[in-house]
Amino acid sequence: MPRTVAIDGPAGAGKSTIGALVAERLGYLFLDTGAMYRAVALAAMRRGFDPDDAPRLSELAKEIRIMIGPPTKQDGRAYTVLLDGADVTWEIRTADVDRIVSQVARVPGVRDAMVAQQRGLAGQARIVMVGRDIGTVVLPHADRKIFLTASASERARRREEELASRGERRPRQELLHEILRRDQLDSERAVSPLKAAEDAIVVQTDGLTVREALDRILAAIQRP
Repeated sequence: MPRTVAIDGPAGAGKSTIGALVAERLGYLFLDTGAMYRAVALAAMRRGFDPDDAPRLSELAKEIRIMIGPPTKQDGRAYTVLLDGADVTWEIRTADVDRIVSQVARVPGVRDAMVAQQRGLAGQARIVMVGRDIGTVVLPHADRKIFLTASASERARRREEELASRGERRPRQELLHEILRRDQLDSERAVSPLKAAEDAIVVQTDGLTVREALDRILAAIQRP
């Protein structure tokens, strides 16, 4: 069995949900790196920082404490995110954070601070790590690399359903616009752009249930 599993893909592809299930099935540590960048974005928003103020964001990323662990509540979460000791699992999923997280994540100093933490965790235990640049930058020598993707329209539909399950209503067209914008920002950024690693196994999930996607990825991970 591989010791390190990297799962990358665009916003809304289901990386967090599937990654957490893969880790649970294998008994591995799970880390959603996207949640780390969202936590930085939330901290910046709370302080009134400009999402393009690279120096202040870089210092902020070094100062705050972010912890991601198993679910602490039965409210649909795949994991719990703590920011300086406070539970922000759902706060980092708000529309306001959605709008700035890609800007925050492209700041080199922020990425340096987060990648150092991510690599440190990978060196401690068997791990499933999900994000945008795990197989290409964070863990380029990961034992198994998966690129999980779906069409933008499918990702917008899933996001609409996720929000509705929490009592939030947002137009699908608005969500689609945000997803396409994030795809562009993530793919075109100068530092660690979103792309599939050359040795990644691409898994397209349009039309698949969560169980079907999980089975397909587990088969890819366990492939000799």
